[in-house]
This record gives sequence, C-alpha cells and structure tokens, in this order.
Amino acid sequence: MSTKKRILFIATEMSPYLELTEYAEIVNKLAIKSNDSGLEVRCIMPRFGVINERRHRLHEVVRLSGINVSVDNDDYPLQIKVASLPNARLQVYFLDNEDFFKRKFIFHDETEKWYEDNDLRTIFFCKGALETVKKFGWPPDIIHCSGWMTGLIPLYVKTAYRREPVFSHSKIIFTIGQTTFKEKLGSAFSKKAVIHANIKEKDMEPFKENNNVAMFRGGAAYADAITFGTDKPDKKLYAEFSKAKGRKVLRYNNTETDLTEYLELYNELAPK
Repeated sequence: MSTKKRILFIATEMSPYLELTEYAEIVNKLAIKSNDSGLEVRCIMPRFGVINERRHRLHEVVRLSGINVSVDNDDYPLQIKVASLPNARLQVYFLDNEDFFKRKFIFHDETEKWYEDNDLRTIFFCKGALETVKKFGWPPDIIHCSGWMTGLIPLYVKTAYRREPVFSHSKIIFTIGQTTFKEKLGSAFSKKAVIHANIKEKDMEPFKENNNVAMFRGGAAYADAITFGTDKPDKKLYAEFSKAKGRKVLRYNNTETDLTEYLELYNELAPK
C-alpha cells in the first residue's frame, strides 16, 4: 500500500491550459514540484471552451461517467476529461458540461458582457470537483484551492461533505488571488449554493456580497491555511487574513521562487 501523501489541486486556471493571472504558472510549478518531491498529485480544473482539446490531448474518462450534479433544483451531467501535464508524470482532470463550458469565451461574451449564469457555473464546478473525487475513491490529505471559482470548496468540505469518508482527513489550503472582475454573481447566489440540510444560511455569510472579493473571503474563511497568490490582493482581504489566528498564512511568492514554503506547508498540514 502506498504511503505517499496525497495532494489535490483544484484550480480555476493552470498553465499551459489556461492563463488568466500569473498564478496559473505557479499552480503548474507547484504540481510538478509536489510530484517530484514524492507526493501523489492530481489536479482538477474547468474545461473552458478556450482550452484546445486536440493540442493538449484531452480525452474522456469513461470510467468516471454517469455523474449528475444538482444545481438550483436541476441536474446537469458531468463529463470528465483528462490530460497528462507536459514534462510531468501526473494527470489533470477537466470538468465539462455542454450548458456551462462549451463557449468561445470564459466569463464574459464577445461584447464583454458578464455571463448571467456564472453563479451556476461556479456551483456546478465546485460540486462537480468533489463528486469527482468521491468517484475516484482517492482520499486527498491536502486540497489546495486557487482561483475565485473554487471559493465554495472549503465550505462544502467542512459542511455538506464532512461525513464523506474520502474527505474525513482532508486539510484545505485556499489561495487569495488577484481580483479580476467587478460584476456580481447574482443576488440569489447564496441561496443556489446551499446544499439543503447540510448548510445553514449563516454559513454563507462570508459570500454575501456575491462578488470576486466575497468568493475569496468565503474560501479563506473555511480553509485550514491561507496563501496569497498576488502581490496586490484586495486591501480589506489582506488586512482580514494576513494574520489569521490559529492558521498558517503564506505571503505571496512569485514565479521566480523555488516554492519550498508551499511544500513545507503541505507536509505540516498533512495528517501524520
């Protein structure tokens, strides 16, 4: 039986597949460095339509088919694709759905108009990521979330999914990144995000502003450790979380560093 510690990266972006901020390159380097350091690594991200399946050699994982994700009282089929990260022996899983991700643009259309269903897309991705891990039957010791779109993951793991054996020992790291949009996710976002009987209204309090900053605040609020993925985070968020009591906090490390501090954090948090 393998005694390797398992780390799961759940990211909105990751080089070379999608690069929205410079943190995409850091996620890539962290995954490779973790893998090279003896950790067992898997990565999950959305399969946005701008990601070229042929160029990156994505293919569907048939054994993981059949998952439906409930969002706002509707069920959506989850399609899971996989690719091998270039120059590394590790796999990246892409979560896809025709309604949410088969588009030529990411969060805004060709006229720069914000997609009105970005709230549903976010909930689908966060739920879908956790359902995918359940389907793996692969209990991660560390879940490192980055990108605003992963903001619900820490909440879900600590509430609705806390009794799931696959997550029973998982520790969560959340990266507060660069603020990239000014729009709202919609006034009903918190209501749609709730998983009934498992999440109370007060649990959604950090997300109440329904915007980019709120997604970072919510993710950090439920994380076991916090990192900063930009040297220019929202000032209020930095003041709120740069000295979080009882939790390890890593300041920003740019792409030129060797990222050793992250490896030390993973090993420190991972269950012994």
